[in-house]
Amino acid sequence: MGEKAKFVSIQFTMRLPLVITKKANWYASYCPVLDVASQGVTEEEARKNLSEALFAFLISCHERGVLDAVLKDCGFVPDYSSQQVPPGSDDSEYIDVPLPFIIDMGNPDRCHA
Repeated sequence: MGEKAKFVSIQFTMRLPLVITKKANWYASYCPVLDVASQGVTEEEARKNLSEALFAFLISCHERGVLDAVLKDCGFVPDYSSQQVPPGSDDSEYIDVPLPFIIDMGNPDRCHA
C-alpha cells in the first residue's frame, strides 16, 4: 500500500527595509535591498502594494530556481555570528513579507539536502 500524502504548511517571513515617500498625490514604496518598488494613493496602500510585489517577486524567483542567486546578487550573506542584531532595532522602517509553502511529507522522493 502506498503512503498517504501528508501536507504540512510552512511559512517563512522576510523582514525587509522599506522606504515610503510622498510624490504629488501618490505614495511611492521601495525596498532598496531587492530593488522592488510600488505605489498607492495612501501610505497604507503603498505598503500593501509593495508587500504584494515583493511576494510575487520572491515566489517567482523560487519557482524559476534562481532565488539563491538573486539573494546573493543583492548582497545577502548568512550571518553566523552569535550577536545578530534583531531587525527593527534601528530607526529604519521594515516590511514583513510572508512566504507560505506546502510540503508533501508523504513523498519519499523529496529533497533530503
